[in-house]
Amino acid sequence: MSATQSNMSKGEFVTLMAVLISIVAFSIDAMLPALTQIGADLGVHDPNDNQLVISSLFLGFAVAQIVFGPLSDSFGRKPMIYLGIAIFIGGCLLSIYGTSFSAMLTGRVLQGIGVAAPRIICVAIVRDGYEGRGMAQIMSFIMAVFVLVPALAPAVGQGILLIADWRAIFWVFLAQGVIAAIWLWMRLPETLSAENRRPFALKRIFGAILETCKTRVAFGYTIAAGLIFGAFVGYLITSQQILAEQYALGDLFPLYFGALALAIGGASVTNARLVQQRGMRPLCYLALYGLNGLSVVFWIYTLVMAGNPPLWIFMAYMMPAFFCLGILFGNFNALAMEPLGHIAGVAAAVIGAITTLISLSLGTAIGQAYDGTILPLISGFTFLGLAALGVMWLTERGRTD
Repeated sequence: MSATQSNMSKGEFVTLMAVLISIVAFSIDAMLPALTQIGADLGVHDPNDNQLVISSLFLGFAVAQIVFGPLSDSFGRKPMIYLGIAIFIGGCLLSIYGTSFSAMLTGRVLQGIGVAAPRIICVAIVRDGYEGRGMAQIMSFIMAVFVLVPALAPAVGQGILLIADWRAIFWVFLAQGVIAAIWLWMRLPETLSAENRRPFALKRIFGAILETCKTRVAFGYTIAAGLIFGAFVGYLITSQQILAEQYALGDLFPLYFGALALAIGGASVTNARLVQQRGMRPLCYLALYGLNGLSVVFWIYTLVMAGNPPLWIFMAYMMPAFFCLGILFGNFNALAMEPLGHIAGVAAAVIGAITTLISLSLGTAIGQAYDGTILPLISGFTFLGLAALGVMWLTERGRTD
């Protein structure tokens, strides 16, 4: 599929994919300014438990990907996105009307299950029509648009809290889901033709899962992506505590959070321009070398400063570190998907599920280790970055193509 197969321009296609994929990011980042208020309203005693509002969505997201991908190979891409958005809306309503922290978290798990559909199936939609460097370029453009959402989402959440309570944020999530579904229905044709669909059979699905896991390049880059994204998840679930509380930014938290998100967006634009000329693997190596060099130096400095360096030095490290992450996100995913176009739906699901489960486990460990300093976070960036470089080196060393 390409955007020219419909009356959509490539720009509209990229924007629609970014909006659908960004439902998950908006559902995470807009909640960040409200974590303390949610905990206070629902009787949470340990401040680190407020992080569960974020990690519970990741849990549902990880589990559901492995379901929606195969279903989209059998029943089409669009119907499964509609189903996911319906589940997401149900989760929003449960979080809105739930009266306990556990009920609210159950709603968040349902939201994670629902957003898994557009997030994972949109990757398959892109893979339906693009491959290799072309796919990496499209994914980079999508990420460049997508990153505007996490850059602005905390400010949106903060603005809502000025005029309403935290439950109103979920009504905004619900509205985004409805608008995205209508746009998809009206503008994009189904990208998986009937003759290319595969019968829903557990034997075939398990075979595709096994093929994905046994394909060295796919599995290696999936593990590497999980390690890198684990550091990022650790930042996400501690960012409100670090920026708003530890560094006492208060209402300025969305501004600093957005600046870091824009660093990822800048990297995605840069990657889209360079990937056709330089290739995915050289750019990944360059980004990993840069990230690890910065992280090792800053980790030592953080140890010397007892985990509390000045804010400006912390931001001076995080901006280029996030730029490196922006290079890695799209390329790692495209490299993992590259040999699996014939089973794109299942492959995207397996890769997404494994990546999310690894990153959720590592990110939650980083978050729960938060002790009022940035040392757990910087340790995560340092050692997970080094591990990702090792995994990439081993993956490339064993390539036979």
